Amino acid sequence: MTFSHVSVLLKETLEVLNVKPGGVYFDGTLGGGGHSAEIAARLEGKGLLLASDLDPAALKAAGERLAAYPVEKRFFRSNFKNFSALIAEAGVEKVNGVLLDLGVSSHQLDEKSRGFSYQADAPLDMRMSDEGMTAADVVNTYDEADLRRILFEYGEENNSRAIARKIVEQRNVKPFETTLELVDTIKAAFGGRYTDKNPARRTFQALRIEVNGELAGLSDALRDMADALAPGGVLAVITFHSLEDRLVKQTFKGMIDGCTCPKDFPVCTCGFEQKVDLAFRKPVVAGKEELENNPRARSAKLRAIIKR
Repeated sequence: MTFSHVSVLLKETLEVLNVKPGGVYFDGTLGGGGHSAEIAARLEGKGLLLASDLDPAALKAAGERLAAYPVEKRFFRSNFKNFSALIAEAGVEKVNGVLLDLGVSSHQLDEKSRGFSYQADAPLDMRMSDEGMTAADVVNTYDEADLRRILFEYGEENNSRAIARKIVEQRNVKPFETTLELVDTIKAAFGGRYTDKNPARRTFQALRIEVNGELAGLSDALRDMADALAPGGVLAVITFHSLEDRLVKQTFKGMIDGCTCPKDFPVCTCGFEQKVDLAFRKPVVAGKEELENNPRARSAKLRAIIKR
């Protein structure tokens, strides 16, 4: 299947990044290369584009797409959370912009064999790369308490207790192998009483986050990226669910309002120094035209900070 991904909030992201020829930019979630292609075009053959992705199919597709742009490029098959090591490997100390487009790509959702979709039967995988544990490993080996915790914390699933219990009951009869086997079990846990079109949505989100470690280390990575920004540099992050967005929002807030001194102290004595500002007070969301062309943009939020 040809790798395809519709870049969300593309215009708004490029506006806030304000790409300048000769700059150094890092795309931590390369995907199909949509955002990176626009960054490369604005570099006008000068500067450096660094990009990472865990998915070998994404790296291959993006490499072909970006070959037409005569700017220096370095691609890494790695998690963006390794940002500090990656820019060091590239011999870079400061960057002018960083972009993260978090979550699963359109290609990964649409390619049934990846197992991200609860609407098509496929192996229960959900890995963004081709390494590590799968969603089948999680549902077949985690104990009931851990399953319940994951579903509640990562899926914000109020019926987590019943679903976890039903998963354990079913796997004792036959281990889970496919997505629709799991969907049927989730539906059974609801006893046919649910308001969502498909009650598996939250469970699948939770398993995807667990399998790929999406939230672990995210805040630390954002801080590393902010530290590496040159003056005027921008860190832009697109999120697609409330857990990611809340974490990004809180991390940015800590960078801006990190003073721990009592409110009645006349001067700061904790040593906090604000080094970034919010690019905009509220997150940017997709407009009507984009939503009509790409319904998957409906939950997207863009937040950004600018280095002082």
